[in-house]
Amino acid sequence: MTNETSITLEKVSLNFPTIKSGAKMFKELITGRIKANRSEYFRALDSVSLTILKGEVFGVIGPNGAGKSTILRMMAGIYAPDKGVLNIKGRVVLLAGLGAGFQRNLTGRENIRLSASIYGLSKMEINELEGSIIGFSGIEAFIERPLRTYSSGMRSRLAFSIASHLEPEILLIDEVLAVGDSAFREKSKRRIINMVKGDTTVVLVSHSEATLRDLCDRAACFSDGKIDIISENIEDVLDRYHELSEAKKGD
Repeated sequence: MTNETSITLEKVSLNFPTIKSGAKMFKELITGRIKANRSEYFRALDSVSLTILKGEVFGVIGPNGAGKSTILRMMAGIYAPDKGVLNIKGRVVLLAGLGAGFQRNLTGRENIRLSASIYGLSKMEINELEGSIIGFSGIEAFIERPLRTYSSGMRSRLAFSIASHLEPEILLIDEVLAVGDSAFREKSKRRIINMVKGDTTVVLVSHSEATLRDLCDRAACFSDGKIDIISENIEDVLDRYHELSEAKKGD
C-alpha cells in the first residue's frame, strides 16, 4: 500500500425514485416533472466522504439497505452522484453477483472470451490468459457446457477467475467471495493478497467477518446511506455492525 490516492469521494449523495415505476416513471424522469416533489425520492447515499489508498484492501459492511452495493456501483461508474465529487484513478473491474454480464446460453469458454474482450483485451491476450483462467476456476470439466447448466458456485468461481486475471488497478467485489466451497474461498483470498502486493486497490463488500478480518487494512460500517464508523481496527467496525443489526431487529 502506498500514500497515493486511488478513490476519493467528497460529500457524495445519490437519490433513488421510490413511488412510481415503469413507463410512467420513465416519462416523468424524461420530462423532469418528478423533480418537483422531493418526497418521491429516498437518499441512498448521504454526503459520504471517503479516501482509499492505492494498494489498500478496504472492507464495507452494514445492514441491508445501508448503501453498500450502491457505493460500489458508483465507484464502478454505473451510478453518477447527484451531489459531491467522485474521483477514480485507474482501470476498474466490478465483480458483483454471480457472473453479472455472463450470457447463459454461451459456454464457459465463450463467456471468458466475451468478458475479456469487453474489458479491451486483444485476441492474443485472451488466448494467453484463457488456460490460466480456466485452471484457477477449477471447472475444466464443464468449460464447454452452457453457463445455464452451471451451479451458482461454478458461476462465481468463473467470474472471480476472469476478474482477477484482468489485472485491474481497482477491483470492486460485492459479496461474491461468500459463494462457493471453503477451498475456493481460501484460494480467492490468496489471489487478492497477491494482487494487492502488485498495488491493486480492492474494495470488498461482505457480511463475512472472517473475510474482513483476514484481508482488510481498513473497514467501514454503513447505515442509512452514511458511514457510521471507519477504522483500521476491524473489530471496532464489526462491533458497531452488530449493534446496528440488533437495533434493526428491534424496530
